[in-house]
Amino acid sequence: MNDKTDPIEPAAPVPAANATVEPVVQPPAASTTLDGAAPKGGGVMRSSAIFSAMTLLSRLAGFARDVVISAALGASAGPAADAYNTALNFPNLFRRIFAEGAFAAAFVPAYAKTLKTEGEAVADQVATDALAAVAAVTVVLTIVAQLTMPWLMTVINIGFLDDPARFKLAVILTQITMPYLPCMAVAALLNGVLNARGRFIVSGAYPILLNLIMLAAVIPVKGDQIQSAYAASWAVLVAGFAQAGLCWWAARKAGANIRLTLPRLTPAVKAIIITAIPAVIGNSATQINVFISQNLSSFVAGGRTWLATADRLYQLPLGLVGVAIGIALLPRLSAAVASQDHAQQQASMDEAAVLSMALTLPAAAALMAMPYFLIDALFTRGAFLQVDAVNTAQALFQFGWGVPAFVLIRILAPAFFARGDTRRPMAFALVSVAVNAVLAIALFNLGMGISGIAAAVSASAWVNVVLLGVTLWRRGHYRPSPAAASRLARILLASIGLGVVVGLASWARPMLQAPIEALLSAVGSDHGAKELTLLAVVAAGGLTYVALAFATRAITVAEIKGLIRKGR
Repeated sequence: MNDKTDPIEPAAPVPAANATVEPVVQPPAASTTLDGAAPKGGGVMRSSAIFSAMTLLSRLAGFARDVVISAALGASAGPAADAYNTALNFPNLFRRIFAEGAFAAAFVPAYAKTLKTEGEAVADQVATDALAAVAAVTVVLTIVAQLTMPWLMTVINIGFLDDPARFKLAVILTQITMPYLPCMAVAALLNGVLNARGRFIVSGAYPILLNLIMLAAVIPVKGDQIQSAYAASWAVLVAGFAQAGLCWWAARKAGANIRLTLPRLTPAVKAIIITAIPAVIGNSATQINVFISQNLSSFVAGGRTWLATADRLYQLPLGLVGVAIGIALLPRLSAAVASQDHAQQQASMDEAAVLSMALTLPAAAALMAMPYFLIDALFTRGAFLQVDAVNTAQALFQFGWGVPAFVLIRILAPAFFARGDTRRPMAFALVSVAVNAVLAIALFNLGMGISGIAAAVSASAWVNVVLLGVTLWRRGHYRPSPAAASRLARILLASIGLGVVVGLASWARPMLQAPIEALLSAVGSDHGAKELTLLAVVAAGGLTYVALAFATRAITVAEIKGLIRKGR
């Protein structure tokens, strides 16, 4: 299952193989100037930090949005929440196949290579023609989907047929949100232009518009689940145009002379399409996972919403770490491959693997050790009931052990794309789809229900990681260095320590929360105790991880000083 993140947000990849891009790309730079330009120098960590900082702001705004919408729509107490989540997921499915997946995998390297070898004028003409092509395709898809939505809904949500109110609302809301697809296709291509030019700020920041516009639309609508769902869906459409407009402005400000024109099948566009075909197949296969998950969950009232809510939390480390590092890694790795710099290839992959796991493994440990505590404290309010929190927490636990795999896919796949190989990741995606399909259906029907769907997604992601990793090892393209392997083992040890601490705190939650409740009661407040308790536990877990990381030398003082010197 997917959708994340911050539903309909870029960089919220599906859990399987949804990586992007391939050959020679200008290496991303280290830091940015005031307009977001990146000066020369630097590495994966600093380029990733730019994107991650903006993404963090977006996710914080997204979290506020999710809390408000969950309280307004609930989950199992009516048709609004499941219909709303359907409306978010459906355009996302096509966006990931075409806009941010396959087309980006083919366009970004082509644009960056042309920019480097033939100059800005030729590169911008390639971008202009590519923009016209992807816009035309997604507009046609949107029109077809709008006209056939009632029939499509019977296929993508079979379980809704038993609930006419939920079915009808899902059809209408999805028709409202569907035009978001061409907006995101335009935004994704323009972001590829920005990244190739060393601009990362807007790429990470423009999803904030979606969150702010949705908050502004939903907050005034109180006490009416159906009207709140309508308000949120219309806000998605408005945000799509705002985001595309922002990316257009940023690309023009960055110096890209991209124009609006009628689509033409130029040699450059043909080459991009041919290159994209394997990725289209691979990403389409990945979306079969989503299709299966959505259909199974549609048979359970609230099931779609439970999965979507759990998805919000596990997508946080994926969006902040996996996507950011993957975006920064690919250009640097592509340049190293093109120059046959094997030392730089090894260093880039080691740095990306260690950095990603240093941030991801502790997050996964926390998601598995305290899933109910997290969901209850963050979402149980308003129409989102305790039964919803329990079922969501069960799904979150199963997603938790898949989080490292979701991120590793983002790290390993660029090693193929940088060498012009999109077919092998496509084949591995197909294998993971088969694993997911069999496991999801089996576990759902064997009594695990919604949590079984999540477990199948995690298992299929690990299968994908094994296939990618073993292939790179056998080809000699990447084998973790002894130093990186040692560092990863120490990071794992520190993460286990964090998990033990927050797991014990979750078990002792009533004792920890009681004094905070008493203190708040003394100042006349009946709210906020569970949220403050969660903050305290998360802070304690974070401090534990940092202490263990230093104690095991997973992180050293010398490295911190080195990063500070580089930053200066």
